[in-house]
Amino acid sequence: MTDPILPRIRPEIAALAPYRQGKQAGPNAFKLSSNENPFEPLPSVVEALAHTTPVNRYPDATATRLRERLGVRYGVEADQVHVASGSVAILYQLVQAAASVGDEVVFAWRSFEAYPGLVLVAGATSVQVPLTEDGRHDLDAMADAVTDRTRAIIVCTPNNPTGPIVTSAEFEAFVNRVPGDVLIILDEAYTEFVTAPDAVDGLRERVFEQHPNVVVLRTFSKAYGLAGLRVGYAIGQSKVLDAARATGIPLSVTSAGEVAAIASLEAEGELLERVAVIVERRAALVDGLRAQGWDVPDSQSNFVWLPTGARTDEIADAFREADIVVRPFSGDGIRLSVGEEESIEKVLRVAAAARD
Repeated sequence: MTDPILPRIRPEIAALAPYRQGKQAGPNAFKLSSNENPFEPLPSVVEALAHTTPVNRYPDATATRLRERLGVRYGVEADQVHVASGSVAILYQLVQAAASVGDEVVFAWRSFEAYPGLVLVAGATSVQVPLTEDGRHDLDAMADAVTDRTRAIIVCTPNNPTGPIVTSAEFEAFVNRVPGDVLIILDEAYTEFVTAPDAVDGLRERVFEQHPNVVVLRTFSKAYGLAGLRVGYAIGQSKVLDAARATGIPLSVTSAGEVAAIASLEAEGELLERVAVIVERRAALVDGLRAQGWDVPDSQSNFVWLPTGARTDEIADAFREADIVVRPFSGDGIRLSVGEEESIEKVLRVAAAARD
C-alpha cells in the first residue's frame, strides 16, 4: 500500500520539534518541571469562577474588564493593555508582527525554550547571544549583535531557566544603545518573585513611556497560580499592541480566565503571602545546594538552575527514580521549580548523592 499524498509543509516547520512541556507527575511524585505555583487557588478565586459566564457563550474578545482593571492598577489607558492566553501567546503575536523572512530576532541563550520556535515560525532568524558564566544576560553583547536586520529583541528577567535578573541600570544602558525602531520585549513572567532591589521593573519604572519601543510582558500563570487558565498581558504603546492584537487568535481568553485574573488581583495580598513562602523555600534550596558544592546562580524566580553539564540526563534520571520530576536540558543543566515544602529535603538528598 502506497503512502498517501500529504499537504506540503514548510521544511523548517517540518523539522521543528513541538514545544516540550514539563513532564507530568504521578500521584506520589513532586512535579518540579513546569514552574507552577504549588498552592491551589484561593477560595475567593474559586468562588468567582463559580459565577462565570456560561460556557455556551463567547467571552469578551478583548477582555475589557481585565484590561480596564490593569489600566487602573498601572496608571495607563485600557488600550495600552493587551490580554491574551498567556504571555507566550503575546510573544508569538509580537514576533509575528515585527519580523519576517530576512529579519533577525535577538535573545539570550540559554533562555525560554519557546523563543527559537516562535522566531522560526515567523520566518525570521534567531540570533542567540550566550549568557555570562553566572547565567546572566550579556546585554553589551546583545546590543553588539543588533544589525540593520534586527526587528525585535527579547529580554527575559528573571531569566528562565537560570534565574538571575537584569538590573535597572543595565536595562536602561541597553535600551539607549538599541535603535528606537527595534521592538524590545521585556519578558517579566516571574517578576513577583524578585527580591533584588536593583532589578528592573518595567511597569513600576514605566520604561514603555520613556522608550516607546519597549513592551512589558506579565502573566497570571506563575505567582497568581492560574497556569491552567492561560492569561497573560502586555503593557506598552497602544499602536504597538494593536499590531499584536491584529496577529492574535480571536476569543482566546476565556471568561473563566478573565474572571479568575480579576479575582486574583483583588486577593493580591493573600497571593503575595504565598509568594513570600515560595521565596523562603527558594532560599533554602539555593543555600542547601551551594553547601553541597553546586555552583547555583542567584535565582530571583520560583526555580533554581543546577548546572549539571554532561551529567544532566544521568542526574535527571536519579531525580525521576526518587519521584521528583525535573526539567532537564541535555548537556547543560536541570531546572528545579520551587514546590511543596516537603520536596526541598528530598531534592537536596538526591542532589547530594549526585555530588558524591
